[in-house]
Amino acid sequence: MRNVQLFVTNNVLQFKRKWLSLPLLLLFPVLLSGLVLFVILQFFINEEQAPVKVGIVDLDQSEETQLVSQLIEETPLSSFLELEGMEKQRANEMIEADELSTYIVIQQGFTENLYQGKSVDFPIIGNPNQPAQSQLVRELIDSVARHISAAQANILTINHYAKQLEIDGETRNDLLFENFKEYFFYTIGKDRIVNENQVNNAATSNPLNYYSLSLWFTFLTLWLFVIYNFLSKENTERLRQRMKLYGVTMLQQTIAKMIVTLTLTTFFSAIALFVFHTLLNWDLTIKDLGSILLISMLYGAQFLFILGFVDVCIFSHKLRLLTQSILSGLYLLISGAVIPTIYFPVSLQETLEYIAPVEALHWIQEIVLANRDYIDYFPLLLLTIASLFVFVGTALGKERLQE
Repeated sequence: MRNVQLFVTNNVLQFKRKWLSLPLLLLFPVLLSGLVLFVILQFFINEEQAPVKVGIVDLDQSEETQLVSQLIEETPLSSFLELEGMEKQRANEMIEADELSTYIVIQQGFTENLYQGKSVDFPIIGNPNQPAQSQLVRELIDSVARHISAAQANILTINHYAKQLEIDGETRNDLLFENFKEYFFYTIGKDRIVNENQVNNAATSNPLNYYSLSLWFTFLTLWLFVIYNFLSKENTERLRQRMKLYGVTMLQQTIAKMIVTLTLTTFFSAIALFVFHTLLNWDLTIKDLGSILLISMLYGAQFLFILGFVDVCIFSHKLRLLTQSILSGLYLLISGAVIPTIYFPVSLQETLEYIAPVEALHWIQEIVLANRDYIDYFPLLLLTIASLFVFVGTALGKERLQE
């Protein structure tokens, strides 16, 4: 540890001697990542489009058809639609004036056909100038029709057994209507539960905060890479032999570089995080900021162990720098900072869950975008410890082989 402390002091002095190049060292990752993410952000920020206007023409005017209209309004696709009840004549006039994308007709006799087991359908009159919107409404109605078919099967079963009992027609109709309502309320509630658990694409739902956070994560990764290589020097074979005589190992020098790199990067990342927090008004507490910095330190340590592993395994300085550059690019690519992981194949997404940058950025996003209080540090800590063992074991093994 005495040798490690000596090299830590030497690395700090090296930074002080080259303080003029320090601003460029820190601003280069900022400018590079800012330019790249700005270009990518343009693909995800779209102007808000007006919802598709859809009319509902109810010719039956019964309580059952009101429930059907409610079901249409509560389906997941209806968030993209603006539904309005209207007369058929007015709907035709709006279609001709290109003010309506399409309208749905609930035909007269719907309730009678429903209870008698006859097929019920919903004619859709589309706007020829808006075929895509009409197709969207068709998908919506197909979903509603499947729900009604299932409800109709239950109603027919209950009606069949109710006729065998001594129940008058009015009471039986009330029973069928209550069953119809219960089924539809269950269907609407089920869809709401599904909506609450659906996958949320934060890159499109909240692109400014998502990519600001990705930008900060990119700064973190590039600062780790740049500062680590800034402290790396190509020692001659004669100098390495002389260091061995004094009991200095490559492991000690690399650990000293990692300590200085992680300390400086954490300091600069904390400043950048505070700037983003102030400019974008993130709702973060001191505890949240501390959790983000702790996650970034674990991720930074794991990333540096990987860079150190490359240092140990590759002799050529140029090849080592090229390999570390490729690894840094892969870390940013698979983390979701450049391309959201939701766009990756599902099989690949499941594999990436066990990789440190994905795990780190995921929990940072959960803190900032979802205001999550509970953080699971264990997977990231386990990956960091595993990387430490691999790095130290490889370094010690190489030292023994060289002896």
